[in-house]
Amino acid sequence: MSRLVARCIVGAAGVALATTAAVAQNWPAKPVHVIVPLTAGSSADVIARRVAQRLSEQLGQPFIVENKPGAAGTIGVAAAAHAKPDGYTLLVHSSSYTITPITYPGAPYDTLRDLAGVTPLTLLPQAVVVAPGRGIESLGDLIARGKAKPDALTFGSAGVGTATHLSAERFRVAAGIDALHVPFKGAEAVSEVIAGRIDFTVCPLIVCLPMIKDKRLVPLAMSSGQRSARLPGLPTTLELGVPNSNYDFWVGLFVPAQTPRDIVAKLHKETVKALADPAVKESLTNVGAEQNLLEPAAFDQAIAREIASNTGLVKAAGIQVNPK
Repeated sequence: MSRLVARCIVGAAGVALATTAAVAQNWPAKPVHVIVPLTAGSSADVIARRVAQRLSEQLGQPFIVENKPGAAGTIGVAAAAHAKPDGYTLLVHSSSYTITPITYPGAPYDTLRDLAGVTPLTLLPQAVVVAPGRGIESLGDLIARGKAKPDALTFGSAGVGTATHLSAERFRVAAGIDALHVPFKGAEAVSEVIAGRIDFTVCPLIVCLPMIKDKRLVPLAMSSGQRSARLPGLPTTLELGVPNSNYDFWVGLFVPAQTPRDIVAKLHKETVKALADPAVKESLTNVGAEQNLLEPAAFDQAIAREIASNTGLVKAAGIQVNPK
């Protein structure tokens, strides 16, 4: 290779790097679309809207949240995965993001190849809840009923393969009980528990804390790995003697995989700043959400580990895998 050619290559690379940096510096120059592949009012939707509002204020461009639910979230995720990787399409999803690669192997995208993590936004502590007056006053009562009448106990979730589904399945498998899974859309499972049509659900505090306070729901235990500051007197399923029953439910921010890394870095920095805003922090803390920040590379590594872990849970729980 001649020196002239080498200099041209180096020069071109330098121009490309400078151009990318300039694009990132000027980003965003127009509205940013934030896809939530779940229903309005879901945990991911609530978090997305609060963070998007603050990002709009910080960066001077609208961050527009768009709900694209359906097919266990794969419709919305596919829309984000195949969007132009220019920083103007983002994805906010719950931890069911690491479940669909297993339960929907034919989804029109590859989770690890087509998308990249920016950061987890929050951890959402969950509680095992029942309706009052059902004769279930403790986690032990629920387990005893499941073992005594395995064909009669029912539990609801936000849909097959969602985080609330796997959280309940992890508890069920760990407790050694049988129960019929009844999937719903979004937070409908909570209403069905209150109405007495199903026995229990595992619910993020961001959704069910008001109903617990109003005594329309009875919390039996936290299904997360630790107690929540919002219900400090409520022990975890681990503390109550059910090993390997915890499931951490999170909401995270993603971009198409080929999004320039300078834009990803800026988005990460601005998101951390948004979550540190006192008003945002207070609003999330009030509904039980807990901060859970990671650098982009560390988040991608955590995603890969969680997909591997969920593969074993899906098999142990006998969750149906949709054909390719």
